[in-house]
Amino acid sequence: MIQYIQRKDLDIKKYDSCIQNSLNPRIYALSDYLDIVVDHWDAIVFKDYQAVMPIPWRSKYLIKYIYPPCWTQQLGVFSIDSFDANLIEIFLKAIPKKFLKTTLQFNNKCSHEQFTPRTNFVLKLNKSYQNIQQGYKKNRKDGIKKFIKSGYRIQENINIVDVIDLFKENYANEVKINFQDYAKLQKLTQKKKLQPITFGVLDESNHLVSGSVFFKDEKRIYYVFSANNNKGNKVEGNTAILNHMIASYSNSGYTLDFEGSMHPGIASFFKSFGSVSEIYYEYTRQLF
Repeated sequence: MIQYIQRKDLDIKKYDSCIQNSLNPRIYALSDYLDIVVDHWDAIVFKDYQAVMPIPWRSKYLIKYIYPPCWTQQLGVFSIDSFDANLIEIFLKAIPKKFLKTTLQFNNKCSHEQFTPRTNFVLKLNKSYQNIQQGYKKNRKDGIKKFIKSGYRIQENINIVDVIDLFKENYANEVKINFQDYAKLQKLTQKKKLQPITFGVLDESNHLVSGSVFFKDEKRIYYVFSANNNKGNKVEGNTAILNHMIASYSNSGYTLDFEGSMHPGIASFFKSFGSVSEIYYEYTRQLF
């Protein structure tokens, strides 16, 4: 009924079909995504791929452990049919004991004591831009006006390397990301199946001052990465890019997934676009 299957033995067509047709699809769980961002991954499979749970893992000092990879906010149990907490418990018990530590972020509703709630923010793009913008906070509307007055412009298809370099130049001391993870992000943007979208804000000299990276599936647009320098911050570059994305995909039925955050300042920024909180859960288990 349920079995742990190594990546090399998975029926990838059935696996990806389960993810894409599940009640709770996420782009992070697709094989193309996981093949890039994780050291190793396998999956726990229920029946004939009726439900699956990807298992990202790595080994250090001969100790195997399950971990949340960079650029991957939520995994968990993905099922084509409705299910309850009992199925989640079945999957958790199926995690092999060889993994001495497990940290996984689930997009499933959980009440288990080993699950810690975390906050994400999402905005449904199922209305006109004018109606969505009515939900913006005053400071966000003011930020858009500031950007328009700046004379700076938004450009699509910015080179991801330029966005990464902008981030390194301005946030390297605050946010620790290793060079392998930057390389993985760059590789993700080369996968057409993940529908990458890059936007940048260029100043009067065509220098990049803000940049953002999004991925898109059939239901969601994921705000995965962004960067600003001082000029970008002053003209509200990130506000302008997100507003441009919202205007472009209004009335589309997509959901804009802001990917967090538990940080009060970032959470306030995302909420100012009229987004609503969406809870996901972090599961931890140690066998030592």
